[in-house]
Amino acid sequence: MTKAELVDEVARAAELTKKDSEVVVEEVFKSIIDCLNRGEKIELRGFGSFRIRKRGPRRGRNPKTGESVDIPAKAVPYFKPGKELKELINDE
Repeated sequence: MTKAELVDEVARAAELTKKDSEVVVEEVFKSIIDCLNRGEKIELRGFGSFRIRKRGPRRGRNPKTGESVDIPAKAVPYFKPGKELKELINDE
């Protein structure tokens, strides 16, 4: 599903215009990103949780040249599906 398809689905389900549902979807995404940037965890009961995981610096390899490169530490977003979501997916 693409973002545009999600906007269409929200518009249909909530009986909103596409423009209004696009604002809703954008605000939800923006809120999730803002929380993650502050280092907070987002927990959506029945769906899952988003959090930031820290990756330490490591040594990698350039696949084209074979040369070793240093990869700096970074934070990466992580999604953990909730129990109910897992059950809904596995029941089908």
